[in-house]
Amino acid sequence: MTGQRRRDDEHDDAEHPPGFGKVGTRLLELAENVVYAGIALFLLVTALVLLVLAGKTSWGLVTDLSTTPVLELLDVLLLVFIVVELLFAVRTTVEKRELIAEPFLLVGIIASIKEIVVLSVEAAGKVGTAGFADRIIEIGVLGVLVLLLGVTSLLLRRKEREPDEGENAPADPETSDRP
Repeated sequence: MTGQRRRDDEHDDAEHPPGFGKVGTRLLELAENVVYAGIALFLLVTALVLLVLAGKTSWGLVTDLSTTPVLELLDVLLLVFIVVELLFAVRTTVEKRELIAEPFLLVGIIASIKEIVVLSVEAAGKVGTAGFADRIIEIGVLGVLVLLLGVTSLLLRRKEREPDEGENAPADPETSDRP
């Protein structure tokens, strides 16, 4: 009787992890989903507001053909891309139940490119001043950051395409057909 009870207890331990237990784990999962839904809702509203702002800015191009509204429009559209990529990251995290790095790398690349564009326009207006050199250094650092994030993204994609290590393990020499 004692041996049977011990096996039943071990079986229950395997089904119910220690800690919060089944109910606690489900409550935490529900809370996590509510938080992710809230984040997604705020990102969606932000993206919609930015699209309206982009429409308003593009309407301003009709009356003002200078670089200022064009730069503002580009700035807003790049922000829309950033928000949409973050929304994609939240959706992917909820679907796969794991944090995926690639959307965040893309957000970093887009944000860096956005800053490069803004800084390059600012630098063009400060040619010959002390602020020009500072802007050029910032643009260079952001350019290196874009390259590093791009290489990181490329390496992650290659890693995802590789089969699992267990599938490519060399065959056991004793069971192999080769001499």
